[in-house]
Amino acid sequence: MKNLILLIVALTTAPFITKANDWIPALDSTKAKGLIDSERKLEVYRHGIKKEWGYKAPQEDTFIVIHPKTKLENAPLYVVLHSAGHDVFSCVKCTKQVGNHDIYHSPDNFYALYVDCRANRGDWWWGGMHARDAKLTKKNSGLNPMPAEHRVMDTVKWVIDKYKIDPERVYLSGNSMGGSGTLGIGLRNGDVFAAIKANVPAGIEHASERMGFTHKSLINYADPPITINYSAQNDGWSSGHERFVKAMNDRRYPLYFYWGPFGHANNHARIMKVNDLINSFDWLSIRKNEAYVAFSNASCNDKLPWPDNRSDKSSGQVNAFFRWKIISDEANKITLSLHLTSPTNLKTEFSIPKEATADISIRRIQKMKVAPEDTLNWHYGESKGKLKAGPWGLITIPKLAISAKPKTLTIGK
Repeated sequence: MKNLILLIVALTTAPFITKANDWIPALDSTKAKGLIDSERKLEVYRHGIKKEWGYKAPQEDTFIVIHPKTKLENAPLYVVLHSAGHDVFSCVKCTKQVGNHDIYHSPDNFYALYVDCRANRGDWWWGGMHARDAKLTKKNSGLNPMPAEHRVMDTVKWVIDKYKIDPERVYLSGNSMGGSGTLGIGLRNGDVFAAIKANVPAGIEHASERMGFTHKSLINYADPPITINYSAQNDGWSSGHERFVKAMNDRRYPLYFYWGPFGHANNHARIMKVNDLINSFDWLSIRKNEAYVAFSNASCNDKLPWPDNRSDKSSGQVNAFFRWKIISDEANKITLSLHLTSPTNLKTEFSIPKEATADISIRRIQKMKVAPEDTLNWHYGESKGKLKAGPWGLITIPKLAISAKPKTLTIGK
């Protein structure tokens, strides 16, 4: 009997002491019941660590996978990072009720991955930091990802492989602490995530540190995912958003940003009474293997209430009305159309301009190889000109006039 008990213990603990090259999460069927009110299949996994993650001691973690409502081949993946008030189980339970942390609710035709950041306090804040904790900031600052970040990314990649996910349609989302983690982890991993969405992120320090926003010199990361961020000026956790928005703009990164006095809210219906733009951009249609447009210095952006006017009761947006469509992406040129959305296509309390100017940067170009200082020709409506590619071959055309009527832009060698 004693030998049998030892054998059972060995078998149940084996997944947590495996070598790095054979890391295999183990199903735990005892924890799966009652987490969701849906016919969607749910699986709970437990696992140990990989040596290369950098943990100082062994630990056990849990993640949960929810299947699409209908079995799909090559389905997309919706990844969720929970807030400081949740763990992975309570996070999933929120999906039982509409309005309870709506950002946690995955579309029915997606796989969903929920990871945990509560079981082991060393992972706190998803490996990042926030301005209210000097010790956490000192521990987790810098360009190098912490063990929790490595764990999250390897879990995402394992799920992509295990469930044969469409690698071009992987999305990251999070609320509060999870919103901070979404920005800090997601922006750094544009080679994995097509787009990311942060609901009232509790701090922008994680993203600022990992992306080197405070560095004078730019850092060559993969083109970041399309980023959607909605935050409130009357939310104490939103401090520093003026620095985040400026860094994204100056580096010509893709940002759709919405704000208003809705506090540290997670209910979309309530937030939309204050700012009805938060779900106006179809971020889950973005594909990682398609070029996109990053808009900067737009004439139609509203003035930020950060840092000095946070008592302002008005709502606002950055880049909310710009849209694009890739027409062709060829070896010697790329062709796309640009336009502003219209009241016909977007019902909103905001006044949509008939025309606006913005600097246009093209990222994730698939076929045309562009080196720094390359000279290219561009043609946009009746306008044309030449440009020199910037660092790492980034293409930017300043102050293009964009209207509700789509206009074709062609850039070629």
